[in-house]
Amino acid sequence: MKINGKVAVITGASSGIGYAIAKRLHQDEVKVYDISRTVKAHNEITEAFGCDVNNVEKVDSILSYIYKKEGHIDIFINNAGFGIAGAVENTKVENIYSLVNTNLSAVIALSSIAIKYLKNSRDGRIINISSVGAVIPLPIQAVYSATKAGVEIFSKALASEVKPYNIKVTTILPGDTHTNFTSSRIIDNDTKNEEQKEEVNKTIKKVEKDETKGKSPDSVAKVTVKVLKRKYPPLRKTVGFLYKCIVFLPRILSTKFVNFLVRKIYI
Repeated sequence: MKINGKVAVITGASSGIGYAIAKRLHQDEVKVYDISRTVKAHNEITEAFGCDVNNVEKVDSILSYIYKKEGHIDIFINNAGFGIAGAVENTKVENIYSLVNTNLSAVIALSSIAIKYLKNSRDGRIINISSVGAVIPLPIQAVYSATKAGVEIFSKALASEVKPYNIKVTTILPGDTHTNFTSSRIIDNDTKNEEQKEEVNKTIKKVEKDETKGKSPDSVAKVTVKVLKRKYPPLRKTVGFLYKCIVFLPRILSTKFVNFLVRKIYI
């Protein structure tokens, strides 16, 4: 399917995966709007709005403005998010709520707002950026994995609801990706238990090393745009052959054994 002439709104497109998607869409002559906490001038973005995704009323007013200006909104991509690393018992409660609000609650709330605009598109699309960590729960990143798993379940349920409006929903599951997500991750490792602190730090260093050597954000963008061009897109698309294999493991191995393997890798 051709996507030229369509209007896309991406949250968190100022950098990383969001910006890589914006560049790819721009190449296909899609008008791209960005909603990010930090506004950056990019030639690929028609207009950028400084806004926290948790400010639902402001996001609604931005979408209303774009819709009135363009006459249609066809693609809405929930990409904004961040991570927390640390043992659950040492994770600050305010950080837990902040992560859940941004990575999950905002995805649900903004999708509900976007639907009223996407209804008027001939082929509305919602893309939710999830993670391989939604399927393979990551120790020391338990809260992050929980939010991404929530995005997975929500997206599948939403796809059934919006089918009568010809709106299609897909989650994209990247694995380790080299972006500023790594340096922006909040580390909660304040504990007097030195053995636990050392264990957590060891896990975090491994995660950071894997991400630094990970795929480029453009690899995720390439897959995302391919999904948008499909007339009948999948409910879920994992990025990269290796991660497709990893996501497949829970289908053939017991949950307990998968958890055992993951712990061996990371802790």
